[in-house]
Amino acid sequence: MRRAVRPILAEGDVVVGLSGGPDSLALTAACIAEARRRDRDRPAPDPPGAAAAVHAVVVDHRLQPGSAGIAAAAAATARRLGGTAEIRAVEVIDDGAGPEATARAARYAALGAAAARLGRPLLLGHTLDDQAETVLLALARGSGTRALAGMAPRRAGPGGVALLRPLLGLRRGRTRAACAELGLEPWRDPHNDDPRFTRVRVRRRLLPALERELGPAAAANLARTAELARADADCLDGLAAAELDRIRAGAAPGADPAGLPAAAVAALHPALRTRVLAAWARDAGAGALTSAHLAALDRLAAAAAAGAAAGGRVRLPGGLVVGHNGGTLAAGPGAADGGAPP
Repeated sequence: MRRAVRPILAEGDVVVGLSGGPDSLALTAACIAEARRRDRDRPAPDPPGAAAAVHAVVVDHRLQPGSAGIAAAAAATARRLGGTAEIRAVEVIDDGAGPEATARAARYAALGAAAARLGRPLLLGHTLDDQAETVLLALARGSGTRALAGMAPRRAGPGGVALLRPLLGLRRGRTRAACAELGLEPWRDPHNDDPRFTRVRVRRRLLPALERELGPAAAANLARTAELARADADCLDGLAAAELDRIRAGAAPGADPAGLPAAAVAALHPALRTRVLAAWARDAGAGALTSAHLAALDRLAAAAAAGAAAGGRVRLPGGLVVGHNGGTLAAGPGAADGGAPP
């Protein structure tokens, strides 16, 4: 566990997202132990009141009875181990994305704000099991390579902070064993045992069944699939960005600089075409796009390239409406109706 965080701590101090569960608790303990080893010859202590080398942030979603006490206990454990800690209470208001997604967005925003304030990377305790579950969920939804790529071990997080997941190569059993060895009592989130949640059913039923029937390497192989898909998705995204720049540079003189020539887009390979359309829509202010939104944009681009009369429209999240005129796609404000595709 400590080997997984050692290279990160060698670069500087960190913020850890701590829920009190076994994964984040083991991560916090490993980081504090490694920071103590790193700083054993440190000439002077930190000034009073300063954040320690490992600063834990506990987010209280206020969705369960007693959540304030649970958050306080997690923060107290981090302090007892030798770190500093803060609790951030958030308000979770479902905006239509669902309670899980809304709570996740609020949590990441709070964690990112704390890490940005301290100018440190943010570490999260996701494990190989979490990665395998994410891949299975993406497969069941018919997702593309970006979703199959699962969780990146390192990416830009909220507020531009570096978001790191150093435990993605470790099984969940390792974090539980680490907590037991250290005498730590993790909090058991009742939501993690509630079969009403799809991920819980994947965790409790589907993944164990796959490991029984296909062998104990099934989870590791799913995580490996995520690595391969991430490499492919990164390559395709880079090619699509270059194509979008090329198309914009080749637009006719006097053309709308924010528009997108449909014929140039329609000529692309489908794997690039949908990515170009997605990147262009995001640049125009669209919110999170689904496969249905991208399919509708693809049909609109094909119709515009074929010379169809203006009039077709696609509504996107963020109150954006895309239409076409004279063979060029154009995006503008529309009714903020959640972006249901036509």
